[in-house]
Amino acid sequence: MILPLAFESRIKEQLKEFYPEFIDSLKKDLPISIRINPKKMSNSPAGLTSVLWEPRGYYLPTRPSFTLDPLLHAGAYYVQEASSMFTGYLFQEVITTEKPLKVLDLCGAPGGKSTQLASLLSSDSLLVANEVIRSRAGILNENLVKWGAPNVVITQNDPRDFKRIKNSFDVIVVDAPCSGEGLFRRDSGAVQEWSEANTLLCAQRQQRIIADVWDALTPGGVLIYSTCTFNPGENEKNLNWLSEQFDAESLNINYPESWGIETREYKGMVGYQLFPHKVQGEGFFIGAVKKSGEFTETKNKTKKQLNTASKTIQYEAAQWIKEADAYTIIEQNENLTAIPTLYESFIQQLYGNLNVVHAGIRLAQIKGKKLIPQPELALSWQINQERFPYQELSEYEALQYLKKENQHFKEQQAGYHLVGYKNLPLGWLNNIGNRSNNTYPGSWRIRMDLPTRESFSSQSFL
Repeated sequence: MILPLAFESRIKEQLKEFYPEFIDSLKKDLPISIRINPKKMSNSPAGLTSVLWEPRGYYLPTRPSFTLDPLLHAGAYYVQEASSMFTGYLFQEVITTEKPLKVLDLCGAPGGKSTQLASLLSSDSLLVANEVIRSRAGILNENLVKWGAPNVVITQNDPRDFKRIKNSFDVIVVDAPCSGEGLFRRDSGAVQEWSEANTLLCAQRQQRIIADVWDALTPGGVLIYSTCTFNPGENEKNLNWLSEQFDAESLNINYPESWGIETREYKGMVGYQLFPHKVQGEGFFIGAVKKSGEFTETKNKTKKQLNTASKTIQYEAAQWIKEADAYTIIEQNENLTAIPTLYESFIQQLYGNLNVVHAGIRLAQIKGKKLIPQPELALSWQINQERFPYQELSEYEALQYLKKENQHFKEQQAGYHLVGYKNLPLGWLNNIGNRSNNTYPGSWRIRMDLPTRESFSSQSFL
């Protein structure tokens, strides 16, 4: 790997005698790590090394073909770079997660931090995961749906749009677009695109993002800022810029020195830097600040956007989810969605002010007098699985289903059946007598050719 000369000069100054170790780390293989979904996998994987700062994070000895593991599609785990999992540790150090919180993950795609936050929040909290780019918002939605958390809203908005809902969030996480210096080992394109001018542009864009979203943070709320770069101008100096522009206090955390994480301080603002020669992971920076002031409720104006379903439909659909009393079932364009009743008013505000891609649990589509169960319900933590016939698939049958191939099980009664692997639902089959229709979303299907059944080798490590 040939590093840009200006980068090499600056990182030498940053690391001093540790520079040779840093260069050696870039020549090593990229660590492969995953994070378990505690709502779908209760047992710890045997024989895997744990990520120090994430109890549910594990390193894999080699990279399997994740596409060919049905458990990935079931949301049993998420493939996430280990250093970025430190977000969860810092979050728990600076936030009390037992109380209800409204949390915004501003730059959420593809979903690593959003799924991690969804697992950390209490059941009476709400996560809003946002992505400005439409195609990436679709990926974020897919990954969060598969993760299964019911108390999540996905939006596709520019950060400035959140000015419309002032003082709304207790926590805002900004994993800002950056120069990507921490990804040089993984992404050769990041090396080629790097320039000093680009790092300056990145720092300015990061400041614009923070300024745009600041008003949406409640007084006394916490903003968590992170990048995947080593550049002080995008990291600790941006935290200092934030403190000078807004009235914000730097938050410190404790962690074991043996983890190899460096504390970076600039003019009283503190952040935490992970270097690939010090940790088993990529480059990552993170810090947290507290907004001054005390919480005062702001009433953001909005027109009612959501209509509650009829009592008859509500009663029928409510049988499909656990803890149904905690949800309000709304009807939109012949679709039924369960949203947390505790946040019904706030979700109305989101629909009135933002571009909402998905909210809560999409339960069913209304077709005449029938309710057609939807893929989001199958994958939700809240599905009442006992209400539906279930067909356990072999590993290869599960891959055929995920490729959207039709399968038929003659002994099944007519109607919609949950299908799954290792008792984790994947989706629905509609048995209509002599055949079954595969209702798995086409946009989610496996596109690669499957090996033959005879040559197939299991990729599962759980």
